[in-house]
Amino acid sequence: MFASLSLLASNLRPTPASLFVVSLLASGLRPVLAATADQWRTRSIYQIITDRFALEPGAVVPECNPGDQTWCGGTWNRQGLSSIRQNLDYIENAGFTAIWISPVAENYKGPRTPYGDPYHGYWPADVSQLNDKFGTADDLKALSAEVHRRGMCQVDIVVNNVMSTSLTPDYSTYMLKDQSYYHPYCSIDWSNLTSEQQCWLGDTVVPLPDLNTENADVASRYSDWISDLVQTYSVDGLRIDAAKHVKKEFWPGFAKSAGVFCMGEVFDPAVVYDSNVADYQGDDALDSVLNYPLYYALVAAFGIPGPQNMSALTTILSQSKTGLGNFLENQDVPRWHNLSVDSQSLYNAMTFTFLSDGIPIVYYGQEQGFSGNADPYNREPLWPSNYTNTTAYQYMTTLNQLRNFLVNTTDWATENVDVITSNDRAIAFQKGKIVTILTNIGSPAQNFTTIAFKSPWNAGAVTIDVIQCRQFVVASGGYLEVEYTKGGTAVVLAESTFLANSGLCSTAIDALHGSTSSQIIAQSSALSGKSAAVEAALLIPLLLLTFSLGW
Repeated sequence: MFASLSLLASNLRPTPASLFVVSLLASGLRPVLAATADQWRTRSIYQIITDRFALEPGAVVPECNPGDQTWCGGTWNRQGLSSIRQNLDYIENAGFTAIWISPVAENYKGPRTPYGDPYHGYWPADVSQLNDKFGTADDLKALSAEVHRRGMCQVDIVVNNVMSTSLTPDYSTYMLKDQSYYHPYCSIDWSNLTSEQQCWLGDTVVPLPDLNTENADVASRYSDWISDLVQTYSVDGLRIDAAKHVKKEFWPGFAKSAGVFCMGEVFDPAVVYDSNVADYQGDDALDSVLNYPLYYALVAAFGIPGPQNMSALTTILSQSKTGLGNFLENQDVPRWHNLSVDSQSLYNAMTFTFLSDGIPIVYYGQEQGFSGNADPYNREPLWPSNYTNTTAYQYMTTLNQLRNFLVNTTDWATENVDVITSNDRAIAFQKGKIVTILTNIGSPAQNFTTIAFKSPWNAGAVTIDVIQCRQFVVASGGYLEVEYTKGGTAVVLAESTFLANSGLCSTAIDALHGSTSSQIIAQSSALSGKSAAVEAALLIPLLLLTFSLGW
């Protein structure tokens, strides 16, 4: 399962070019109010496996084969060892406003298991203690302070279970030391939710004893524990592992004790918001859940090869709630590049996670084109990439810059997505002042494939595609058309005047503002007798020609 997340504990929005400095948190003092669910909607999150993210500059690079399922040396802040704290620039420079790290609690200590070592952090022992493989309390506080200085904070937790190497655990090694605090062993019946919530995860080789969270003493002890963790390490948000395996009635009291935004992992492979997912978000459960239905819809819509079922995506949009965690990768599913051979499929799907409803989450290495299959091969070390400024890294930087600009200057984060049009090859939707057009045709040119739609803008309006800094002029009736003669690139449009202070596509916008509006209107009027689709197709090259000649 996966773990941890984070958020800025401030009532301010992030600036488009930088992150706020939160001196109160950096000094170790707690604010009166933690970040709210509405504030979380303005964030983008970079997820880290602590053991696999960073090496100290100049350190001897250890061999780190994910298949070995053992420690590779990553830490929070420990001097002389790999450190997240020393490599935060890589995350901040890409525009992320929050990080999520592996669980921080003490894990199993003992002989190597048939499934390797607990480098991932999801085999908890005494959760009231820290994982000394990742560092000390001072190390975690130092990381937290530095993250807050940059506007980011973190933490992940496992509540449902502990870890054992037999079906008769030594309960004295856990925070709750009496057997009565745990459900008796049983094997899970995956067709029965009660069984999922009371039987043990894992298997007979590495069983995960299940906490009896219906027990009032268990609930009280865990509430005290999470309150202390949040306050001691200045935590602003929680990602809760295996949340579905705990009765949802437990979560409101636990979340109240935490006092911070709580996002639960509710795994469900169905491309629908059924009770297993939707029921875990709300006043009677958690603030948010990871958007697994959307993940499976994105794979179905954009994966190459794949069914390329765009209707699955429109169905999900009609059902979804706000404030869900959108992702393409995590440590429990194969890397996108393992599922889809085409780079444009990644860019289109990634654009959806950033610019539709929800909180975008990027799993470390997605920007480097990692291609590992499921656990443990999707848990590669990042340092062999040399943190290269890849095309994908630049792409997500652009998406973050746009998104940060939108949440800082408008109510975009709380505005709903409106699907303008869709077919089996493309979808166009509007959120706030942005229109996004995505396709699943992939990289090859498709001369015959277009999507025409009625935009929210008036005829003659000039829009900018922030992905490629192209200019699109709106035809009569407000129509636009996107052609895929150079392959299936995503198109993200906003009026040029709106983007003027965003720092995006500055050269194109400056060139545009050097032309007069009368010239643009004249171009539009000259084509008024043509069909809307043809007019849109002709206006685009005409305008580009105008600027190339310096008119």
